[in-house]
Amino acid sequence: MSVLSELQKASLSPTPDFHPENHPMDDFLRMDRMPHIWCSTCGIGVSVNCFAKALEKCQIPLDQVVVVSGIGCTGRVAGYVKVDSFHTTHGRAIPFATGMKLANPKLKVIVFSGDGDIIAIGGNHFINAARRNIDITVICVNNFNYAMTGGQLASTTPEGSVLSTSPFGSYEFPFNLPFLAESVGAVYVARWTSLHVYNQTVSMVEALKKPGFSFIEVIAPCPTIFERQQKMGDGLDRLRWYCENSDIRNGASTKDVDIRLRDRMVVGKFVDVERPTYLEAMNAHYRERLGSKYKDYEG
Repeated sequence: MSVLSELQKASLSPTPDFHPENHPMDDFLRMDRMPHIWCSTCGIGVSVNCFAKALEKCQIPLDQVVVVSGIGCTGRVAGYVKVDSFHTTHGRAIPFATGMKLANPKLKVIVFSGDGDIIAIGGNHFINAARRNIDITVICVNNFNYAMTGGQLASTTPEGSVLSTSPFGSYEFPFNLPFLAESVGAVYVARWTSLHVYNQTVSMVEALKKPGFSFIEVIAPCPTIFERQQKMGDGLDRLRWYCENSDIRNGASTKDVDIRLRDRMVVGKFVDVERPTYLEAMNAHYRERLGSKYKDYEG
């Protein structure tokens, strides 16, 4: 029997000692909701796994962690993580998260959603939360299209991409997300692909520990729509492409990290600076204006 046949046979055979309650991700994922809805070789599940590992490394009590997602494929993350989580309306994950953080500053609030939800529909909320330096972590899985609703052109779609609303190729210039995040005030900005599991996890740990508005862009394959429409192969082909065409340039100027359809891509940690958070700035301001009459707001 060939090695391939042996592997196929093994994959179909039940593992005798496996019990869902003993799964290594059991503390972080709602195993009763498995299997998930994401397509095979989609990159979202990889990011969720990295996030679970980051929570484990940070040793943050899970009853103090809140995940907020919006609408879209990545928006389903809120339904699978075993922490307090909220699945909000399209584009409103960041203002919802802002309200939670201001109501209870002791919470560690994470927005985990897609490029269409966070940047396009919710772009104004993204800009103002970063400007105010709200103490939240934003993880944006960017697959370059509105995948859940049929593969429409998005604000991050590279020029020349063929999608359902750009059958002759896109002629629009897309957002450069790291540059956008830095220019409006984010104190931590990084970009990795689904291939960069270790780097992605390290960045999530750093972002979770960083006071202020931290932003991580995760470039992920959408093999069912985006890669198929661009004739780029399946998810595994895309990971090979990431391996061969990603340049790790920590500290690179975010002005120079635009993504083009078939060009090499710059990844890395680009921004890590200090700035007072919204609540720190508010408390300092009122202490100066009101003196002993003012008691610091702590939620």
